[in-house]
Amino acid sequence: MKKKTTPLTPAFKEAKDLDLTLPIIRIVSTEDEMHTKMNLEMEDETHDMLVEWGKEVATDEDYISIAIRHGLEEYLESLEES
Repeated sequence: MKKKTTPLTPAFKEAKDLDLTLPIIRIVSTEDEMHTKMNLEMEDETHDMLVEWGKEVATDEDYISIAIRHGLEEYLESLEES
């Protein structure tokens, strides 16, 4: 059976020449957080403004969480496709 490869997203395509092998990452604790996912509509200018505000307050941990979540989602999608 052939192994399927997941196409890289644009962000990862830009990094295709980098060594994407990660060192060991240990989960030392977890916290359950309540959140609400919203589907929003807004003007482009409002969207741009919110993105800028988010960039100003985002922490390194926010970026790490986003990257890990995205990687896990892509991995799970690749398992569903095979």
